[in-house]
Amino acid sequence: MSTRLVSTRLVYATYPSLALAEAAGRRAVEARLAACANILPSMVSIYRWEGAVERAEEVVLLLKTTQALAPRVVEAVRAGHPYEMPAVLVLPVEGGNPAFLEWIAAETAEA
Repeated sequence: MSTRLVSTRLVYATYPSLALAEAAGRRAVEARLAACANILPSMVSIYRWEGAVERAEEVVLLLKTTQALAPRVVEAVRAGHPYEMPAVLVLPVEGGNPAFLEWIAAETAEA
């Protein structure tokens, strides 16, 4: 693999269920928008919504993608999300295993 610098991003999103997060992750990987989806089940979220403090059980979806594809990943997550205002964040990756970063770039190259 090439040692060129790959600008990698993690897209973080929360979902109300494991099934919905898994479906979103599968869609992103199948469309080559992300190389990999990781799902972290059973998270408790405490947040303020419409003036009240709320509690919800959620799951976290992490999508590994490139800087160039991150806006498309965000839009894909938003388009298929059940929340009125889903939590979707793009996080920069400062470094990592060069071979792994290259793999992410290769797996998303045809998107």
